Amino acid sequence: MPQVSADVHVPVPPELAFAVSQTHGAIRRGWDPFIREQHFLDGAQHPATGVRTFTRSAFLGPISPTMVSEYVSWRPPTSVGMTMVSGPPFFSRFGGGWRFTPDGDGTRAVWKYTYDVVGPPWFRRIGVTIGQWLLGREIRKRIDAFAAACRDEQVVFVARADLEARAALEAQESAKGEPRA
Repeated sequence: MPQVSADVHVPVPPELAFAVSQTHGAIRRGWDPFIREQHFLDGAQHPATGVRTFTRSAFLGPISPTMVSEYVSWRPPTSVGMTMVSGPPFFSRFGGGWRFTPDGDGTRAVWKYTYDVVGPPWFRRIGVTIGQWLLGREIRKRIDAFAAACRDEQVVFVARADLEARAALEAQESAKGEPRA
């Protein structure tokens, strides 16, 4: 399947870079140029494997394409992956993922999309050519925005608070013998 990816060095440790990448709500919409609307589904309050999200892109304003995706992996602070459950009819498959590794005084963040286009082979070739250009441009804009978010005091404050809240929740669940979400 075709892939596009972008990477960047950010001046924060991997656990904080991971937390910034998983911000949601107004904070996420503030830094991510792709997101017009995004929220968890099925009563979920936090990301975890199996959690589904609804996303409307900002591409065409209020009539922008939407996607329901599901977290298929959740491995803080190293990686996270999602796959499309339903979405734009031109994708037969779509997935995205982040990978974070220590890099000098910060973190190397890699964001990758993997996708396939519907239709007969000749149409898919055209669709993939357009997809490589369009999705490649989009992911580069998004990772540049992520890098700026990692330098934004408000975003980092919220990400750090979310990281601390999640650690406290995991400690409570561990003390009760409950599985981690």
